[in-house]
Amino acid sequence: MARRPKGPDARTGVGHLIDLFNQTVPPIHPRGIPFVAAPAAVAVLGRSKPWILRPAMALAGASALFFRHPSRVPPTGAGLVVAPADGTIAIVDEMIPHPELGLGDQPLPRICTFLSVFDVHVQRVPIAGRVLSVVHKPGEFLSADLPEASTANERTSMTIATPEGPQVGVVQIAGLIARRIVNDAEVGHDLVLGDTYGLIRFGSRVDVFLPAGTVPKVSVGQRAIGAETVFADLS
Repeated sequence: MARRPKGPDARTGVGHLIDLFNQTVPPIHPRGIPFVAAPAAVAVLGRSKPWILRPAMALAGASALFFRHPSRVPPTGAGLVVAPADGTIAIVDEMIPHPELGLGDQPLPRICTFLSVFDVHVQRVPIAGRVLSVVHKPGEFLSADLPEASTANERTSMTIATPEGPQVGVVQIAGLIARRIVNDAEVGHDLVLGDTYGLIRFGSRVDVFLPAGTVPKVSVGQRAIGAETVFADLS
């Protein structure tokens, strides 16, 4: 499973310059390399024709921006739930979790993060623990910021059991132009807080279901930073 990019070390000289470059220009998620390489190759082959070169370079640059994979530093502390993605907090409420999560049939606290096409689209592990289930459900491709997208849209649901016992559900939801959900986690995997576990291509949403009684620490309209913004404290 993909890990978060390493931060800069104490190297000097050329190594230090490389570290500074990586801090300023985030690397590309491996799943995005084909989307950058293909138009870049077209640009090279058609470099003598501006009507080919310019659109191809623009597409390669836009793809590199979309699939960027910046380094993040999660907070320390047992029981912390962090944002699974960059984006805007669209919903903070209680909802009956999706059946495939196995979290019961009573409403649970839910936090929904909406990702625009300009946000980082990799997903981060919201809480350290072991994967109990990963279930993909086909569906529609409504705009991800609509309430009905939670149940109507294509989604991949994952349940994580923490070492202390509580379980957290995280759901990747496809959006209006998203057509591919990637989840690299597998049942039985031990996940590290803040590590990258998947991505959604081109506009999407990620919902987190918290244990009953949990008080969310974010509000609607707030900007979330994946792996760093604290959603809740289960301790």
